[in-house]
Amino acid sequence: MTKVKIVTDSNSGITQAEAKKLGISVLPMPFLINGEEFFEDINLTQDEFYAHLSGDAAVSTSQPSVASVTELWEQLLSDGCEIVHIPMSSGLSESCHTAEGLAKQYGGRVCVADNQRISVTQKQSVYDAIKLAAQGLNAADIAKRLIETKFDSSIYISLDTLKYLKKGGRLTPAAALIGTILKIKPVLQIQGEKLDAFKKVHTLKQAKDVMTGAVKHDLETRFSEYVKNKEIALSVAHTNNYAEAEKFKAELENEFPGIPVDFVDPLSLSVSCHIGPGALAVTCQRILK
Repeated sequence: MTKVKIVTDSNSGITQAEAKKLGISVLPMPFLINGEEFFEDINLTQDEFYAHLSGDAAVSTSQPSVASVTELWEQLLSDGCEIVHIPMSSGLSESCHTAEGLAKQYGGRVCVADNQRISVTQKQSVYDAIKLAAQGLNAADIAKRLIETKFDSSIYISLDTLKYLKKGGRLTPAAALIGTILKIKPVLQIQGEKLDAFKKVHTLKQAKDVMTGAVKHDLETRFSEYVKNKEIALSVAHTNNYAEAEKFKAELENEFPGIPVDFVDPLSLSVSCHIGPGALAVTCQRILK
């Protein structure tokens, strides 16, 4: 049986230390901060990132270099294994398309799973892949299963500020000004590829109510079969908002007894740089068996 190795990127929220324990590999995402290159969880911590962001540094995202990807793959392939590569959603970064192009050079030994995930939903995909590999599936079958179930997750994100959407060009200055004056806290959603508007509220409590209601609707409709089969879990993610994230976890456990809240993790820094600190998110994702 050919051994399958799992590769992902740091947008999954899996740290280098966690990756070592899981027996997987994590490519660190690069960032340019005031023109200098940093790598997530290598020479850039969460606290350092938010210090730069709050200090109005010029922060932009990038993708792992071709060399860093292929060097890792070739190192892993040297013992005759296959690779399942799980990048962040192709709708949010070109890194997935780059990996797909590179994988063509490896004769089917590297299978890229573009399953439209980010943050804790991407992390769940890694855990699913580990489980499927342990069951004896090869890389192609694991990637196929992940892609087939790519829409079996939802993410709802409440923003604390419109500043960073404006800064990144995703919101006009006029709209940002009106939103700030009216104290609008938008709730965004990721349903597959894109980060889209979902609803506008004015307080964190309203935002949590909206997100909880959206999850409830998903659980009762598109994910109802997974709920019945105990194949669903919730998670909480945040941007430098640890206390509220833990509080939200407790509220979700009370609202949805019997459905586990698996992770409480920082949101991907690639998303965080566009939405800023203070954001809070809830996800629901299918667990593959």
